[in-house]
Amino acid sequence: MADSGNEKYNDLGLGTKASAGTQRSLNKDGTFNVKKLNVPFSERVNFYHSLVSMPWTKFFILIISGYFLANLMFACIYMMIGVEHLTGIDGLTTTDKFLEAFFFSSQTLTTLGYGRVAPVGTAMSTVAAIESMIGLLSFALATGMLYGRFSKPSAKIKYSNHAVIAPYQDINGFMFRVVNPQSNQLLEVEVTVTLSMKKTNSEMRDFFQLPLERAKVVFLPSSWTIVHPISSSSPLYKLTKEEVLAKDAEFIIMMKAFDESFSQTVYSRSSYKASEIKWGQKFVYVIKQEKDMITVDVGRIDETEKAELNKIPD
Repeated sequence: MADSGNEKYNDLGLGTKASAGTQRSLNKDGTFNVKKLNVPFSERVNFYHSLVSMPWTKFFILIISGYFLANLMFACIYMMIGVEHLTGIDGLTTTDKFLEAFFFSSQTLTTLGYGRVAPVGTAMSTVAAIESMIGLLSFALATGMLYGRFSKPSAKIKYSNHAVIAPYQDINGFMFRVVNPQSNQLLEVEVTVTLSMKKTNSEMRDFFQLPLERAKVVFLPSSWTIVHPISSSSPLYKLTKEEVLAKDAEFIIMMKAFDESFSQTVYSRSSYKASEIKWGQKFVYVIKQEKDMITVDVGRIDETEKAELNKIPD
């Protein structure tokens, strides 16, 4: 193994002091466990990023809620002006008139306009014109956000829930498994693994880039078990499970690939804390040959079995 495994690596922008403590630096979903305080609202707000990155359920709830509230607001304005300035209103009670104003608002906002109800007078026509303009802009924005979410490239790489310390050749190795569960093809897949550990008798941390058995593959059509051989040049060499836990080790994973569908480079991140490592376990084989095809059982990506670790001579 290359001696670079024992060289301290840069801190990935986390900082040796900032990352001191036991909290993880990188969440399992790839987001950084960092919260910024005292940032002015004008500098913090980023509507585009929020709309294209929030969960789909939250996105649709936001769109539907905005549509309902806009119609509710304009229906109230129409009621304030007086529904007698709307032709074709048949409601007799206040509730019926409000509902008709609400549905007229929805027709105006979407520029649909069935034609039964129409504004009469300058005030009502002005409000309807303003609403139709707001509707055009709002739906153009919503359509753009929807397209941005669909067209946003991302690597949906699935990581095993746990990493393992397993026998590797005549030594042992740190291993985790990844798979691309989608049908898109990822090319030129590269991975880097950085180890963050507490310094001896200190809360400060050292960072090491771990040398890997294979750091790059041309294709990723099946699963890939990524291995860091724990040789004499490894910062994990001769460390016991208890020592790794005491040092609060965190393995930060960064993957880069070229997505053939989007013709763009995509990234994926994750991490493993010391408590998420199974010692003396190895991943079971999930690839089989059936008839004329090779099958990969993605549902068994986390499955492991016992494996006796190699003894390291003193």
